[in-house]
Amino acid sequence: MPDVHLLVLIHGMWGNPSHLGYANKIIHEVKGEVEDGDVKLEVLVAETNKDESTYDGIDWGGERVAEEIRQKTADLEKEGRMVTRFSVTGYSLGGLVARYAIGVLHQSKFFETVQPVNFNTLATPHIGIPKFPSTFSSISSFLGPKLLSRSGEQFFCVDKWSPRGRPLVEVLADPDRIFYQALILFPNIRIYANAINDLTVPYVTSSISAEDPFADYEKNGIKIDFHEEYKHVIKSYSALPLSLATPKESQSWFKTVRNMRAPLPPRFQAEFPLNLAVYTLLPILFPAFICLALIRLSFQSHQSRGRVRHLEAQSTRERLVHIIGQLETELESAAVDLYDDPAGTPIITSSIPGADPAGETSPEPTKEIEKKSQSKPPPYQPLLTPGQLQCIENLNKIPQLKKERAFFAGVRNSHAMIICRDPKMFKQHLEGQDVLRHWADHFEL
Repeated sequence: MPDVHLLVLIHGMWGNPSHLGYANKIIHEVKGEVEDGDVKLEVLVAETNKDESTYDGIDWGGERVAEEIRQKTADLEKEGRMVTRFSVTGYSLGGLVARYAIGVLHQSKFFETVQPVNFNTLATPHIGIPKFPSTFSSISSFLGPKLLSRSGEQFFCVDKWSPRGRPLVEVLADPDRIFYQALILFPNIRIYANAINDLTVPYVTSSISAEDPFADYEKNGIKIDFHEEYKHVIKSYSALPLSLATPKESQSWFKTVRNMRAPLPPRFQAEFPLNLAVYTLLPILFPAFICLALIRLSFQSHQSRGRVRHLEAQSTRERLVHIIGQLETELESAAVDLYDDPAGTPIITSSIPGADPAGETSPEPTKEIEKKSQSKPPPYQPLLTPGQLQCIENLNKIPQLKKERAFFAGVRNSHAMIICRDPKMFKQHLEGQDVLRHWADHFEL
């Protein structure tokens, strides 16, 4: 019986396993019937962290998925099938959950017997949700942590996950922590980002970049070449001088009105002249929708906070946050002892992976990063914090990291398209299958 290459698929916020149905279908089409050196692909679509449970935070989601992986591995072993290779692909929030889960697995020595192979993310906010110089972004940054419970706090980097008060997103990107150390074990790390029109996860955070060259692509003269085989995947891009850029032709007022669409999902949009009727009802529909959404989000956030308190009270297994807290307390005590007795014995560092080197504190952003964060960004560029810039610097130091960019023009929000999240309800989501086939073709079995 061939050994097993276990691939774990993890969905995003408010998600469920059905959102990864098309990804599961394509990877089975491309790699499912292939046996490479007596290794057979087995796909696990994570189920324990779905729907309202996604409010509970990256950490609790990661703990759940890690336990699901261990259980699946044990079940396969009972069938006489040994898991010898491991890969994970996360969509949106699922990418951050994946980065946490592999840290949990690494802490439990999982990778001493199982070889990590592929780590992939699609439209994942690797540095959290950045703030932009706009009113909408300011409102989102204010309401997000309150309405999305623990996950919202971690998305917007206002949590104090580490005992030293650092956000979890920053801890995940710290080279001295076990999450980063687990990530670099994977020889194939490839991330996919939407170059344009992703209103949920902006390009800079999904591509781990300090600047967005596509923010004003119709005017800034950027030249884009696409893969012939994967029409929505960018092969290469380069900026042109503004003098050579060709501005977009302006439409007449009648064409503008005729082509107007209400800010509604595609299935609820109407053609001219019904679109005008929809616009006349927006003053009634929009406030009603906002009120209902706020009520529902507030209720689910309240439920999530209660659920997290219960989980923390009932948890019998030591979590990584507790281990890290113990390490930091030991280091602080050792530093005090050294200060009181400079001639005393040397500080003993902990043998647990992920500990800070002796005598060191949490990494501080470099002066160059602080200078960048204080400078005024150009239009359409994010207002990144020193911590987010440090995350970008640390993650981009990973030599095997590869970045792919998807380009979906003429859509309101491309976030769901990159994963073909719901092609039955939204036909245009099928355009993302080129991205998924690129992912499957570059998946090492």
